[in-house]
Amino acid sequence: MTERTLATQEPDDRGAGQEPPQRKNGLYHEVSEELAANMSRGWADTERPDLRPIPQAGHTARRRTELSARFPGERLVVPAGTLKTRANDMVYRFRPSSDYVYLTGDQSENGVLVLEPRAEGGHEATVFLLPRSDRADGEFWLSDRGELWDGRRNSLGENQRLLGLACGDVRALAGTLEEGTGPVRLLRGHDAGVEEALRDKVTAERDEEFRVFLSEMRRVKDDFEIADLRFACEATARGFEDVVRSLGQARATSERYIEGTFFLRARVEGNDVGYNTIAAAGPHATTIHWMRNDGAVRDGDLLLLDAGVETRNLYTADITRTLPVSGRFSPVQRRIYDAVLEAQEAGIAAVGPGAAYRDYHDAAQRALAVRLVEWGLLGDLTVEKVLELGLQRRWTMHGTGHMLGLDVHDCAAARTEAYVDGPLEPGMCLTVEPGLYFQPDDLTVPEEYRGIGVRIEDDILVTEDGNENLSAALPRRADEIEAWMARLRA
Repeated sequence: MTERTLATQEPDDRGAGQEPPQRKNGLYHEVSEELAANMSRGWADTERPDLRPIPQAGHTARRRTELSARFPGERLVVPAGTLKTRANDMVYRFRPSSDYVYLTGDQSENGVLVLEPRAEGGHEATVFLLPRSDRADGEFWLSDRGELWDGRRNSLGENQRLLGLACGDVRALAGTLEEGTGPVRLLRGHDAGVEEALRDKVTAERDEEFRVFLSEMRRVKDDFEIADLRFACEATARGFEDVVRSLGQARATSERYIEGTFFLRARVEGNDVGYNTIAAAGPHATTIHWMRNDGAVRDGDLLLLDAGVETRNLYTADITRTLPVSGRFSPVQRRIYDAVLEAQEAGIAAVGPGAAYRDYHDAAQRALAVRLVEWGLLGDLTVEKVLELGLQRRWTMHGTGHMLGLDVHDCAAARTEAYVDGPLEPGMCLTVEPGLYFQPDDLTVPEEYRGIGVRIEDDILVTEDGNENLSAALPRRADEIEAWMARLRA
């Protein structure tokens, strides 16, 4: 990583002729007048006047209209967010807030969408962004965020053509927000500077109502979103195939090889992974969110792989398969696997328009409880009593799914009555992912069960007449998995 010897830590908004603060141990401490003059001239005009709107521009416009109708006469402010420090002067790769992306299609750091109420009704939408670096004042090569360091940014005109909405300079936004009057609603938690500019104009209650409404807007996916989720699942399936082909190298190294193999597919076909990959081999599969991924991968063990490609439009898949590292299940592994598959099929069958959201969870939990009772793990209790007391949860642990979209746990701020206590509607996308987890130190189960964890997860779209499994390209039945693995490793 090349040292940015004359670079600042934050986006530069100084005027022409002002040099940036010097890095304490930078090698260059001065810029000669001759160098400054040399760097300010001889650059071609690279403006792109023929850009066309991004594919989702019509969808984002419709979403903004819906948002406008819900909050008439109020200024609405939705930030993209700012860079986060990883360590010292290194930052994480930027990923904008999901609500900002949903309403603009933009992925720029420091962006802020403002819906300004019109006197005649409705809102005027403007997205405030950093403009191109100014070649005259040296920002483009002296600032830590200048274009010669971080790459070319779109001009405001280019972004206006791409996004289909007015664009302004974000560096002047704080003053505009401070001077504004009237009620304001802000999506908090993403931009401290915007929050400071509005601290005397917003209330926690209004902002929470705003956050909840934004989350509930995203429950039903439109055609653009469904297509992106479908692609995310297809790319994720190819990533799982990559992992199966690489299991030989994983056995020679660790779970990290599996994580890295899937990450390569995510970066090539998408933007990133949608969440930290769970590559849990052997007893690690009994830890629900195992993300250390530093354990051994051994023949005879199961690999629980929970991973998803995030597309370049930032929609993510979320798929889990539990695979025998050797390519074949042992009898006890198959017994547990088949019980989880049976529960998942019961859960998927309960997904459809008009069904209660909780139905598919209840169906899957009942199927698992039946097997746990059948195996003698709960004494002489009936299935009904087990479910009443929730005793199956010792081994099933988590809910059977969640909504999916721009966030892996999408629509998380929605009201309970609109989410887990509400009905399913066509266009909703959710996961169905039951599991059984027998901890290595669990003395209440037979020794042969201990250290086995199984989860099977698919991404299910609610349709007008039922559901569609978007991740059906990946096999689920034990014999199909064994044949699929053998074919890939041949």
